[in-house]
Amino acid sequence: MNIIRVGVDIAKSVFHVHGVDRYGKTVWQAKYTRTKWLNALSRKVPAGCPVGMEACASAHHWGRELQKLGYHVRLVPAQFVKPYVKSNKNDKVDAEAICEAMSRPNMRFVVLKTAEQQDIQAAHRIREELVGQRTAKANQIRGLVGEYGVISPVGIH
Repeated sequence: MNIIRVGVDIAKSVFHVHGVDRYGKTVWQAKYTRTKWLNALSRKVPAGCPVGMEACASAHHWGRELQKLGYHVRLVPAQFVKPYVKSNKNDKVDAEAICEAMSRPNMRFVVLKTAEQQDIQAAHRIREELVGQRTAKANQIRGLVGEYGVISPVGIH
């Protein structure tokens, strides 16, 4: 069994893998728990092999873990995987679709983020949400006191 490409559908607890040979023939399909899938993959798939996942929650974490093991990680945006789903959507079919999508020559991939990049992105998202909440609360107060004839100037200050 000579696996040249693997698609992985990651989830909270069960991970589905789909591996193909150089002819595109399926040579490995399996499902593993969160704690066992990396070991299974490293036993069956040679280092340097491309491993694809949908760019979704926890994909960057698992991508970094795969890179530590020597794999070439490809994160495929979800909207680019959907056209390759051949039948009813389920995790097994999604893993196959990811594997197929990453083989396309003009596929666009998401760049794997470092933990530091994710930390910065998280801080920006939290700040943006807090600013929005502050604005909403100021507008709510402005509306409530307006009912008592108190008119506030426009702006947060």
